[in-house]
Order: sequence, then structure tokens, then C-alpha cells
Amino acid sequence: MDRARVSLALRRALALRCPRCGSGRLFTGLVRMPARCPVCGLLLEREAGYFIGAIYINYGLTVGLALAGYFLLEAWLAPSPGWQVAIWGAFVVLFPLWSFRYSKALWLALDHLVDPTHAGGEPGSGGADGPP
Repeated sequence: MDRARVSLALRRALALRCPRCGSGRLFTGLVRMPARCPVCGLLLEREAGYFIGAIYINYGLTVGLALAGYFLLEAWLAPSPGWQVAIWGAFVVLFPLWSFRYSKALWLALDHLVDPTHAGGEPGSGGADGPP
């Protein structure tokens, strides 16, 4: 995979745009996602359990940031254990709620990088996932 493709996929994911065309919005509401990209027709909602990988991305980001933050805060300010638990307890509850959409977008971008010719994603492909 070349850097340009990876960079483009990451930029589109962070902008919450379609991984294929970069124009279609991935979310129509706070958490509602259309079945297909409104611009290019890429199948977004593929099957039950498809976004399990997004849960892993969200979990990994949350744990990684909480651990790094804990040790950095401990090294710089050395707050009491009670404050650390309060700060990072609130963080691990609130951060996944905020990053939910980005985790789904990153998962879609990763899937599109690995398999850009997904049969269900081609409008008019006539496959099992066919056009809307």
C-alpha cells in the first residue's frame, strides 16, 4: 500500500466522509448511518457484526490514551490516586462516546484500503448486495 492511499483514506475517515469518493457524508445524524453512500453508492452497512472492528479501534484508542495520560500526569503533576481514578474514569466513559463515529469511519477506511473492489459496494453490480 502506498502512503498516498493510506493518507487519503485517513483524511477521509477523520472528515467522516465516504472512503471511496470522499464526498458523501457517513452520518445523517449523531449516530445514524445510511445504508449506502449518497454520492457513489458504496455499501456502508454491510452485515450484522461488520463494525466489530470499529469497537476494537475505539477500545484500543481509549485504553492507549488513558494509559499514556495516566503516566504522563503522574510524571508531571503526581496527583493523588483518587484524582487519577476520577479523571481517567470519566475519560474512559466519555471518550468512546465521542470517538464512536471516527472509529466506524476508520474501520470503513481500513476495509476500503484492503478491498477497494467490494462487490456490494459497486452500484449496479448485481451482486447479492445489489443496488438499492
